Amino acid sequence: MADRSILIIGAGIAGLATGCYAQMNGYRTKILEMHTLPGGVCTSWQRKGYTFDGCIHHLAGCTPGTKLYRVWQELGAMPRDLIHREVVVQVEDPGGKALTVHADLDLLADHLKQLAPADARVIDSYLRAARACRRLDMLELAVAGPREIARALLVSLSGLRWLRETMVSAADSFSDPFLRRAFPSILYDEPENPAALHLNLLAQCETGGFGWPAGGSRPFAEDVERRYRALGGEIHYRAQVDKVLVEDGQGKRTRERDRAVGVRLADGSEHRADVIVSTAYGLATVYDLLDGRYSNERIRAAYSAPVDEVGMGLQVSLGVARDLSGEPPAIVLLLPQPGEIAGRTYDRLSLELFGFDPSLAPPGKGVLKVVLKTSYAYWRELCEHPERYRAEKERVADRVIGQLDPRFPDLRGQVDVIDVATPVTIEHYTGNGQAFRGSLGIPLAGLLAGRGIVRTLPGLADFYMVGQWAGFPGLPWVAGMGRSLVQHLCRHDGRPLVTTIAPHGAP
Repeated sequence: MADRSILIIGAGIAGLATGCYAQMNGYRTKILEMHTLPGGVCTSWQRKGYTFDGCIHHLAGCTPGTKLYRVWQELGAMPRDLIHREVVVQVEDPGGKALTVHADLDLLADHLKQLAPADARVIDSYLRAARACRRLDMLELAVAGPREIARALLVSLSGLRWLRETMVSAADSFSDPFLRRAFPSILYDEPENPAALHLNLLAQCETGGFGWPAGGSRPFAEDVERRYRALGGEIHYRAQVDKVLVEDGQGKRTRERDRAVGVRLADGSEHRADVIVSTAYGLATVYDLLDGRYSNERIRAAYSAPVDEVGMGLQVSLGVARDLSGEPPAIVLLLPQPGEIAGRTYDRLSLELFGFDPSLAPPGKGVLKVVLKTSYAYWRELCEHPERYRAEKERVADRVIGQLDPRFPDLRGQVDVIDVATPVTIEHYTGNGQAFRGSLGIPLAGLLAGRGIVRTLPGLADFYMVGQWAGFPGLPWVAGMGRSLVQHLCRHDGRPLVTTIAPHGAP
């Protein structure tokens, strides 16, 4: 059975990882990608000599010898040039007061106690929980075994007082007014995110487990694509899948289930295989590619509850004639007064500044981007009227630059390039549309129990879903899901999973 064939829909990291591991184990694979480039949402783009990144903030798995580092080695993405930043983020108020989140936890402790000496006991408790997370990166759970899961549970118990909080509820532990306002914004400016993610981020930034791959997201994805091709994989771009082909399962060995046998492309051509894997947008997979035929109450409930708010869904990128190498890599600006951008009111702006990676801009210049929550419906409606859509993107950029100018004097006159990406931009280039409540993602408890790793649809054999719409978002999770699927197929075929490391320096 080792020569079975697999068709993979989508050349994002989930699809490429699935293809790589399948090729390592003797399966014949073909990837069909609607776009002209690999990576999916793991991408960046160039404008007039500037590179604007749309994905990676902190890459997990940067410590040699860890399981996740081994996965990146297997996928051809390691070793590579990694940049470890001394500051995680800095929160600044209009009066110039700043909370600087140092990667060095001892420096962070001293800084916090200088800002809020009355909160010393709370600060010590908070940093004890962060130090406990040094023992295991939570994102290692994407490829973890029983021993790592047990260790993760022990770490959780040691920091339980903080791990059960959100960022905004954890902020209530401090008495200092500035810390109470600033603290919820230090995890990608997402106040409702679990404090556990922040503590893990702090610990891994200190130990070097999290880093920045020099050059950003697109070179990272291209290395994985090169590894896939070197393993003998086949990939077709501009190959838009229109339907998954299904055979009636009556009387077959699939126990009355229908069986996925191939796909039809938008150009009418058909491709057949023994196994079909979709890494595409969940809604499109279930209701467009398969016409909603393979569903149940849970799936229908999930896709009947769309989420309009898109976290980090609006990205304003600026190429500026300004040296940003002395700036923190991320800043949250607490605004002197709330302002309106794209129909929403904001009292702070979350920035990323890429002065730490000189490869992203011409010499002496820099890249700065602002990411905002936004409404999917707002931009979808505007997109129906191209002139209004373009005008609103220009207005958004103007508003953002106006809010940044007091912090970066003369910025408006230094802007060389403006690029505004909306949820519609993401949908157009990657096919990923609106999110949903009650999604099909894997609950953490189920993941720890070893359930839900391989995603199938009811009544359909030889068909699998992999990627952010079938599990957790994030590069480690989607790569781990691809690995898990191939392990599942190998187990079905009665043999162990085989993995190999890419030749050093040559994916």
